[in-house]
Amino acid sequence: MSERTTHQKVALVTGANKGIGRGAAQHLAALGMTVLIGARDPQRGEQTAAELRAAGGDVHAVTVDVTNPTTIQAAARQVEDRFGHLDVLINNAGITGSGQVSPEDAHDQVPSTVDVDMVRAVFETNVFGVIAATNAMLPLLRRSRAPRIVNVSSHAASLSLTSDPNGPFSALLPSAAYSPSKTALNALTVQYANELRKDGILVNAVAPGYVDTDSNNHTGFLTVAQGAAVLVRLATLGPDGPTAGFFSEEGPLPW
Repeated sequence: MSERTTHQKVALVTGANKGIGRGAAQHLAALGMTVLIGARDPQRGEQTAAELRAAGGDVHAVTVDVTNPTTIQAAARQVEDRFGHLDVLINNAGITGSGQVSPEDAHDQVPSTVDVDMVRAVFETNVFGVIAATNAMLPLLRRSRAPRIVNVSSHAASLSLTSDPNGPFSALLPSAAYSPSKTALNALTVQYANELRKDGILVNAVAPGYVDTDSNNHTGFLTVAQGAAVLVRLATLGPDGPTAGFFSEEGPLPW
């Protein structure tokens, strides 16, 4: 049965069955949006959606593996058939390449010894997956009155911050996979923003900060809610909001 409405805002968050994505989905649902939980694992997606519905949100699960074009196209068709449009796309799905370790322990990403196949896998999800998901959802976003795209990046993507030998990130191990993938994502964000500016689609990258999630083996010092706040803020920008920017909760970040 179609749930098309002329006013209800619809948001899709990829990788939303846990962590920052789930936090953003929960917050958007609390704001009254219909939220689609994008997840590779249908069972985990349905479980998360059910839990958020139990808390009062209008939340549904959508199977999306950003490295699998078939699932992406199927998800776009589901959104089309059920809602007819999309207002917010949060490209949150991402991998570290190193599994569940803190950034200080990611020895397998050191450029001189890195496994190139691992680098390819990280870029496949963190960069190419964003292109695939965004392009599939763009026709639906163009039907929105206030379309917003938020790409989840990282402070480690900043060339200015990470190249400073006396800066706050000097203790991080050099990375040939995760950090460069997020730098590439930032560059991609600018290019999409430049293309879509004339259409009123605002596109920005966000750095949630060091959030307590599975990806860093729960060594982060920010809560999921704190990390998700900047995603939600950029997803709900007014018409005069920025585009082609890179932001943390504290404000603009250096490229």
